[in-house]
Amino acid sequence: MRKPPPLKKLGLSPGSLVYSGDLASSSVRATIFDFSENTLEERALSSSEETLLFAGRDTVSWLDIEGVHDVELVRRVGALFGIHPLTLEDIVNTHQRPKFEEYPDYAFMVLKMLHYDHEACEVSVEQVSLVLGHNYLISFQEAKEGDVFDPVRNRLREGRNRLRTSGADYLAYELMDLIVDHYLNVLEGIGEHIESIEDEITRDPNPALLRRINRLRRQVIFLRRSIWPLRDVFTNLERSTLPFLSKENAVYIRDVYDHTVRTMEIMESSRELLASMLELYLSNLSLRTNEVMKVLAVISTIFLPLTFVAGIYGMNFNTEASPYNMPELNWPLGYPFALGIMLLIFLGMIVFFKRKDWF
Repeated sequence: MRKPPPLKKLGLSPGSLVYSGDLASSSVRATIFDFSENTLEERALSSSEETLLFAGRDTVSWLDIEGVHDVELVRRVGALFGIHPLTLEDIVNTHQRPKFEEYPDYAFMVLKMLHYDHEACEVSVEQVSLVLGHNYLISFQEAKEGDVFDPVRNRLREGRNRLRTSGADYLAYELMDLIVDHYLNVLEGIGEHIESIEDEITRDPNPALLRRINRLRRQVIFLRRSIWPLRDVFTNLERSTLPFLSKENAVYIRDVYDHTVRTMEIMESSRELLASMLELYLSNLSLRTNEVMKVLAVISTIFLPLTFVAGIYGMNFNTEASPYNMPELNWPLGYPFALGIMLLIFLGMIVFFKRKDWF
């Protein structure tokens, strides 16, 4: 999971660009898709100024930037597209919560793209920032583990689909829909681990299971912080009155909202299931502890009278001083007599406990 945000921005003025992630040495990639219904140009950019080649065209441009640790690149792109410094500050601050903001010439969205490692049972997060304007969309990624946007890229290359004939707002919808739908894959992976733990709890509630349950609970809480604010994002996006957000695409935003609600319901179910599994683990552990204590109590109860008999015959009394001072010490069968009493007491208590169904 993501580390707490660093404190290196304290004291700086608003709009200062300071990268807050941990990928300062990774490579930066910038790709542009410029398309219309019948044309598509895909190019890997070597400089941000190359985007000016697509300015003024009657096409839709998608600029995809992977690597927001290059603060200068983000600043240059912001200058080319007239992006507010506070927006640029949020782009390089990778600890933002999901949100939607309106500006006169563009809309700004922050979402979290999640990846799940089935082997390590670990959720990793990557911030995706979208700047949506008239006939253009800019996506900023952290360039951690790839993205989930390949289906959109492939549909753009194939052509003759709604994506090529709609505006940049529909492209933004497609990207957000892929991010949200990928949450279901993450929750499905967590659900598989939950099922495996549920089967093991009834068989062997060991401390390793408790650690796995607590790790999954932390993952679900982390998911909740990443997904819960999306409701407000899509609600505000649907209600926005920006001129480049077409009303005919509002129905698709509502569709993403519905997917988000469904994802939150599954997430809450997983959280409740983990809480009940923790209670089940503690109950089974307490039951096993009670069974152990019950066996120990039975053993102690059986040996208590035997210890009493052994203690009596272990006392040192002189039989010559009085005939009442433990005459059994002078009997030829005194030792077998004492052992026989102990054996009878032992067998009698076993029969008594069996009848009481105590073990």
